[in-house]
Amino acid sequence: METAAFALPVTPRQIAYAKSLALRNKTLLPWEVQQDRLSLSAWIEAQAKLKPVAGNEPTSKQVAFAERIARVKRRSVPDECFRDRQLLSRWIDSNR
Repeated sequence: METAAFALPVTPRQIAYAKSLALRNKTLLPWEVQQDRLSLSAWIEAQAKLKPVAGNEPTSKQVAFAERIARVKRRSVPDECFRDRQLLSRWIDSNR
């Protein structure tokens, strides 16, 4: 008999944690890994050891500060600035 027949199903908490790790590390959660508890546990262990992928998105404080400047100056912050930390920083510096 195969050992796969005796594989334990994954738990909802395992799936939730694995999905949060996949988002944090910007990786895909493979379907095959989600089929049994042992393989998902091994995937979670490997992903938890990785450092989170640092995004280039601006911080929430940066966005709040830019929006405050925009209100005072009666301007709008360009949409592309909300996708890049450096662009938003330059916009803030040029609109102080």
